[in-house]
Amino acid sequence: MKNIILLGPPGAGKGTQADLICDLCDIPKISTGDMLREAVASGSDFGKKVSNILDTGGLVSDEIIGELIKDRLTQPDCSNGSLFDGVPRTLGQASELDNMGIIFTHVIEIQVEDEVIVKRLSGRRVHLGSGKNYHIDFNPPKVDGVDDSTGEPLIQREDDKPDTVLKRLSVYHDQTKPLSDFYSDQADKSDLTYITIDGSKSVDDVFNLISNQL
Repeated sequence: MKNIILLGPPGAGKGTQADLICDLCDIPKISTGDMLREAVASGSDFGKKVSNILDTGGLVSDEIIGELIKDRLTQPDCSNGSLFDGVPRTLGQASELDNMGIIFTHVIEIQVEDEVIVKRLSGRRVHLGSGKNYHIDFNPPKVDGVDDSTGEPLIQREDDKPDTVLKRLSVYHDQTKPLSDFYSDQADKSDLTYITIDGSKSVDDVFNLISNQL
């Protein structure tokens, strides 16, 4: 059984690597975002509680996140393990998972320098009509600033503007340093394997580095 946590800054390629790892290990991806949306859609008392918190702009507590995860892990597709995507985000969530008795086998931290992340994200452009993504350096449109198919203008999302990216990275570093220390300390005292990966490499190279250590 493999229970895996995947850490990494926005723009590090976690989503792509998560899908590849899940296919390799035949495990599901546990996403708190998906679970929260499913809880709200269910219309259950618990879902209504979550909906009220979200509707008022509140933060979902670590205890509620823990309840969602505990329930999700009882489902049959988790019998071989699972990959945690987007959780834990805080030391409180990590402690909650620890208190629930979840035994993680691997923590994978994809490391990418901030300058590389800013270049990756701030270069993204999107065609709103189709959702098609471009990148001014890595996947540019045929004509600068317009969609290949429609000729309509491309936009830069607010989240992808350099100042916003730097703020997101600052939040990530503030949250992740305690998590890194928490799981590194656990790895020193248990069978947990803590893996750091250079995320500046190609998708295939990053996946090969990860798969060789699973």
